Amino acid sequence: MKNRILLIMMMVLLFSVVSPFLYTEAKATAPDDIASYALKFKGTPYKFGGTTTAGFDCSGYILHVFKNFGISLPRTSAEQFNVGTPVSKSNLQEGDLVFFANTYKPGISHTGIYLGDGDVISAESKGVAISNLDTNPYWGPKYAGAKRLSGATSVTPPIQAVLPPVTDGEFVDVAATHPAYKAIKSLNTSGIINGFEKQDFRPNESITRGQAAAMVNRVLQLEPSGAVKFTDVSTTHRFAKDIAAMNQSGIILGYTNGAYGVDDTLTKTQLAVILDRAFKMSESSKAQASTSSVKYLDIPSTFWAHKPIVTLKAIDQTTVFQTSRYYESKNANRSEFAAGLYSAMRVK
Repeated sequence: MKNRILLIMMMVLLFSVVSPFLYTEAKATAPDDIASYALKFKGTPYKFGGTTTAGFDCSGYILHVFKNFGISLPRTSAEQFNVGTPVSKSNLQEGDLVFFANTYKPGISHTGIYLGDGDVISAESKGVAISNLDTNPYWGPKYAGAKRLSGATSVTPPIQAVLPPVTDGEFVDVAATHPAYKAIKSLNTSGIINGFEKQDFRPNESITRGQAAAMVNRVLQLEPSGAVKFTDVSTTHRFAKDIAAMNQSGIILGYTNGAYGVDDTLTKTQLAVILDRAFKMSESSKAQASTSSVKYLDIPSTFWAHKPIVTLKAIDQTTVFQTSRYYESKNANRSEFAAGLYSAMRVK
């Protein structure tokens, strides 16, 4: 009898100690809890790549909010769109993820959290703010769908195989019919321009001033005479030597405040000017012979960068710049940069 009692006591003790490790019931997350927590960060400034209260980008803000409830999510808005249960717009409830497309790039590119009554909170360019799906003229038309995650404890994307980098110029998002295909393929096989982890090139994504310095210098292979001296570029930055070389050669200069603007996007005007400085394309016989007849409707002869811009059209070995307008103030995208660099390299 004593042995039986002792055995029962041991079993009770065993399960009372071990059972928390064998099974833990997850506490469901109430939708209004997510919405209430998200509101705490209203007014937090926008910061590209930011995932903390010092500054958020749109998907970084989502990560931060849902992490508080033990829900892990992929990093980008496009990846976040692949998890959760689809919800129709008419059935949205507080805490649902709301997605927008074609903001700064094609496809899913922005995520917010639904608050009710058509209101969505997200990290916009002005900071974490509330906009209405029904009345906001910008966000309303870009609504692309919603997903529900509340009640979950972990949402992770499916494990994907690590793909080898593209080295033959055959990117999954650049068809052979793309106007910059020839340029992209040539520059990739030469090791001048790389793609991304999913074997994509992202032809419509903007180019930064840091990236421009690196890619131009992969062609010119200039060695700087000294260390980089810009306030926003450390000596250990991956583009430090390229930026120093471009600045010292007068190809890409910094700002008057001492910064380089390493993460600032490159405009189409800057693209033409930089390529002209690097490859002297406006001095080529082809450019001099044809620039008098080459025009853009939106680039008057009095415009300060008129010559390099029309020269870029004159020497274009793709069809990227064969348009009636140049739109000089717009950001240069990766396919335009590739087409311009490819053409400038072949100036004679």
